[in-house]
Amino acid sequence: MKFTRSRSTLRFSAFCCALLWFAMPPARGESPELLPLWPEGAPMAGGTADGDIPRIELYRVESTQPTAAILILPGGGYGNLATGHEGVEIAEYFNSLGMTAAVCIYRHRGKGNAGAGYGHPVPWTDASRGMQTLRARAKEWNIDPERIGIIGFSAGGHLASTVSTKFAEVQADATDSIAGVSSRPDFAILGYPVISFGLPHTHRGSQKNLLGENPDPALVQSLSNENSVTELTPPTFLFHTAEDKGVPAENSLVYASALMRSGVPVELHVFEAGRHGIGLGKDQPGADAWPQLCAQWLRNRKIINE
Repeated sequence: MKFTRSRSTLRFSAFCCALLWFAMPPARGESPELLPLWPEGAPMAGGTADGDIPRIELYRVESTQPTAAILILPGGGYGNLATGHEGVEIAEYFNSLGMTAAVCIYRHRGKGNAGAGYGHPVPWTDASRGMQTLRARAKEWNIDPERIGIIGFSAGGHLASTVSTKFAEVQADATDSIAGVSSRPDFAILGYPVISFGLPHTHRGSQKNLLGENPDPALVQSLSNENSVTELTPPTFLFHTAEDKGVPAENSLVYASALMRSGVPVELHVFEAGRHGIGLGKDQPGADAWPQLCAQWLRNRKIINE
């Protein structure tokens, strides 16, 4: 039996296909490369479950020349990770600027270690290793090792500022080549970051998850990161909103002030309106300008060349 279709049937089929195409969400592109930070097992690991295995999710870009790169630290109060709007979407944005991006899945209080989770110094150890991994494998991944930065949001901003002010010790004689390179970021971007501990504008949940119920006052001071800024702290771009009730803008203000006192280049934007946790700010008029302002800052500093 020969099957035939009329012209009207064909037109209807084409119309249905068009409707389906427009209804489909845009493709996200290739899946990231998932790479454990310590293939042989992470230090201080309390188990072998997913929450015990820190990793990076690498989003590479194609380029004939080495590109800038950025390590992304999602927020979540050191008890969770907002890997969507503060991870994958951020990686895709930096890819659009021609930068390779890596989302760091660091250990935290809310997962792993037989239910106890992880506090300080484990998140800092993981994030520092993420920076070192990008730098150690720069040639393989077509990255310029002198244009590798870090971005963090909320508690991830606290972690990014910790990496920016407390560099992992370089082990020049280490058999592990990754441990033999610097963890210092060449630039830092902090989005509505937690900065201060032990103060009225502190995000108490982040402090508790990272340091526990009754931390040593000296450790609280040390990890109130405005106290650790020096001339070696990398140039930093910060943004916050004045309406942020979760993490008050004073956190960004005190860090920017410390950077200026130390002679570190800094750019700060405090937008009038906007809730906490805006990510790229797609639904936040005014604050939605931060990605473009940040991109211009990166151009001005010769980190990207577009």
